[in-house]
Formats: sequence, C-alpha cells, structure tokens
Amino acid sequence: MAETSTRTATQPAAAGRRKEVVGEVVSNRMQKTIVVEVVRKKAHAFYGRVVSKGKKFYAHDEKNEAHVGDVVRLEETRPLSKLKRWRLKEIVRRTALAGEVAIPEV
Repeated sequence: MAETSTRTATQPAAAGRRKEVVGEVVSNRMQKTIVVEVVRKKAHAFYGRVVSKGKKFYAHDEKNEAHVGDVVRLEETRPLSKLKRWRLKEIVRRTALAGEVAIPEV
C-alpha cells in the first residue's frame, strides 16, 4: 500500500524561522528607530586568536522604549525603509545609566 504524506498541498513546508541577533543600542536619536551594534567573536583560522567583528543594524522601535546601552534582541522583518530590515523583539538587559536631565539653576 502506498504511503500518503501527512502534509497536504495547501500546507506550506515548514516555514523558516526569522533570524535573530543580540546587540547593544548605540543610538536612539531617531524617532521609532534604533541603531544596534552586534559584535561577533570568532577564532582566526590560522592564528587561533579571537577576533571581534562588529556590524550595525537599523531597527524599528515602535514605542521608543530602548535607550543607549541597552542590550536588545532584534528580529528580521520585511524592509521598512532604505536601511531598516530589523525590528525590536525584546530588551534583554536595561542599562544602569539614567538619561541626563538638565537641572535649571536658580
């Protein structure tokens, strides 16, 4: 007896998961946009020394909740603008630094 596939023609193949990266926010000066630097460390092929390579990603932050110094997780998404292809998924760790507040002199 011929075996039948459990997947029907209407069900797509297992959808690939969206890529996720974790990095540190280096800028949040734009509205609803953050710049996140992701540092990847890899041993050099010949010398064996660990080499750091950083890359900056522009990400969409709908609620403007990430601040400089926060460690965040980004998720890949459709192109949102010329440079933005990522969106903020979660804030992994908040920075201990508070935002600077100007105190009026009396």
